[in-house]
Amino acid sequence: MLLAVDIGNSDTVFGLHDGHSWRQPCWRHPSQHYLTAGRKLEDEAKAIGLDLKTIGQVVLSSVVPGVTPHLRMMLQRLTGQPPLLVGPDIIGQLDLGIDNPQEIGSDLVANAVAATDRAGGMPAVVVDFGTALTFTSVSGTGRILGVAIAPGLRTAIRALFLGTAQLPTVPLELPETAIGKSTAHALQAGIMLGYVGLVKELLARTREELGGACRVYATGGLSGKLTPLHPLFDEIDPVLTLDGLRVIGERWG
Repeated sequence: MLLAVDIGNSDTVFGLHDGHSWRQPCWRHPSQHYLTAGRKLEDEAKAIGLDLKTIGQVVLSSVVPGVTPHLRMMLQRLTGQPPLLVGPDIIGQLDLGIDNPQEIGSDLVANAVAATDRAGGMPAVVVDFGTALTFTSVSGTGRILGVAIAPGLRTAIRALFLGTAQLPTVPLELPETAIGKSTAHALQAGIMLGYVGLVKELLARTREELGGACRVYATGGLSGKLTPLHPLFDEIDPVLTLDGLRVIGERWG
């Protein structure tokens, strides 16, 4: 049994892989509440009758350095396994086509590894709908070519509400028209349809730079929200990042 843990800016995601598939659902816990993450993991394991000491490998990715040491120690204490951290030692062994390898997030590395594992020798792009909206491009040989980063959907909405006094919070739902008839409708049109356009444009330019045909994978907690984009994706997999951690565990564990 493998435990993959992805510490993101908003949530920490725990996933269990039994050697054949991912156990569903994965568990989420707010990253800012990292002091209670161990209790969350114990409670969820107990609910499915899992003895955490039976876990044979733990692979850890983190983009929140202040949280990493605490969760690393907690995971080793609960499982008895020293977590394999996706850090400079592993990233330095990858084929990187970027200027500053120390700048790339371990979650993006995991996305790239997962895409390469699935793409069958084709170039690939991973669109990750998280706190940030990221586009990670890899060559057919697995070389990480680069990344594009934009604010995520919820990040953009939060920034808009913080900067304006009279705008209400609205659900992340696609409107039927681009011309809003109410404030809520207008916000949904601008944000949701605006992001559809953003993703389409970045994907079009990325495909062109990759030379045409490529595989496109979508992941992240909001990957299922923008339904007009779904025909552009070869696969939508909310646990793609965790699957990249699994592959890393197999290769470097």
